[in-house]
Amino acid sequence: MNAPVNPKDLYPANLRPMGFEDLKHVPGPLPARFRTIKTIKFLADPKKAIAESAAEFGPVFRRQDFMGWGVTLLGPEANELVLFNKDKIFSSKLGWDPILDQVFPNGLMMMDFDHHRKDRKTLSVAFKPGPMKAYLSSLNEGIARQVARWSKTEQFKFYPAIKDLTLDLAAGSFLGLPWGPEAEKINKAFTDMVLASIAIVRKPLPFTQMRRGVRGRAYMSAFFAREIPNRRGKDGDDFFTQFCNATDDDGNLLTDQEIIDHMNFLMMAAHDTLTSSITSMVYFLGKYPEWQEKLREEVDQVRARHGGALPYEALGELELVEMAFKESLRMIPPVPMIPRRAIRDFEFMGHRIPAGSGVGVNPLYTHYMPEHWPEPEKFDPMRFTTQLSANRHKYAWVPFGGGAHMCLGLHFAYMQAKAFFYYLLAERRIVLPEGYEGEFRMVPIPRPKDGLPVTMAAR
Repeated sequence: MNAPVNPKDLYPANLRPMGFEDLKHVPGPLPARFRTIKTIKFLADPKKAIAESAAEFGPVFRRQDFMGWGVTLLGPEANELVLFNKDKIFSSKLGWDPILDQVFPNGLMMMDFDHHRKDRKTLSVAFKPGPMKAYLSSLNEGIARQVARWSKTEQFKFYPAIKDLTLDLAAGSFLGLPWGPEAEKINKAFTDMVLASIAIVRKPLPFTQMRRGVRGRAYMSAFFAREIPNRRGKDGDDFFTQFCNATDDDGNLLTDQEIIDHMNFLMMAAHDTLTSSITSMVYFLGKYPEWQEKLREEVDQVRARHGGALPYEALGELELVEMAFKESLRMIPPVPMIPRRAIRDFEFMGHRIPAGSGVGVNPLYTHYMPEHWPEPEKFDPMRFTTQLSANRHKYAWVPFGGGAHMCLGLHFAYMQAKAFFYYLLAERRIVLPEGYEGEFRMVPIPRPKDGLPVTMAAR
């Protein structure tokens, strides 16, 4: 079995959180009288709050939130420094711990350096072409079945509908199970866990969101624990079975607890972020029907060449669908802010940042910088042609993070999004209410405030 990693072996023994006095040399606001109120206002509109802070203080500024004092670094150069992490200055675990440690501890994002590299390599077996082809077969069946069920005349809320669908798909691709009576409980468990990550009350006290999140984790952990013995030594193309039988370089299996932790995190990361991303793209295609028609033409051409079901080998032919998906991720990134903690002193843009500082980068801000994205408020998938992408800073677009912690499942995300729009656009037209302007809550994972009312009309 894999030996546990002692945190003391990874981080300096004298590392401590920073206070205002440690960071007062960095531009930024003074200590807030009511920190909770300040945090609530920030969470209500983080895009506006970050833009205002950048305008007042510049691309490097200190900040104060429920995690204490830290610094925000803005722009592609900041993203590259922190996410690529060439000199191993930044800890992902210590950055995410204050947010996720009670509900998603020991997931892949909560690991650093050699420990992270080892587990990532072990888990990567589930993303090889063989299993991916099997996942696509399951996705094809599930998506086609559900799209056919949606009304062609009645308006419905898209976000909860796609959330149900992605959970249904996860049952096959992730768990290798038919979705049964536990679906509603699992949906609630994951919703409570995600919302607990930004709960203002950080202790699981009675009647708090954190208590609901902790209970959700306990429910999911028990669910996975019951199934692990049934998967050991068995063949299966689903993620769960792949993880139960994956071995590291020394031939060791993951422990039961490691599998539980990775499955909890992966189900959240894949299910909730993809639900958000597909919802965003549906919104933009409904808002810009001329783009919807262009994508439909491409889908029709691919279907004419290959017939009904989307073959794995044809995924690369959906080039415009992929560009539109990328543009949706630019405008509404599924992870708008990415936290780290510095484990060594460093300098950036003339500012000395001490070890122990929370360090945040902001994809949402970077994705709207006009020097990298002309007319940033405009939905334009052609930004992602090879020609227009060639000279753009490679860290100007970071919806999947970057460096060693680049999203392990990004190819699965592309595959599921392409499969969804392959079936949807072949049969339906996305119609939004007349004059509709969507408004999204951006944290913890973007979602439309009103659920996104939509009609999936017949072509």
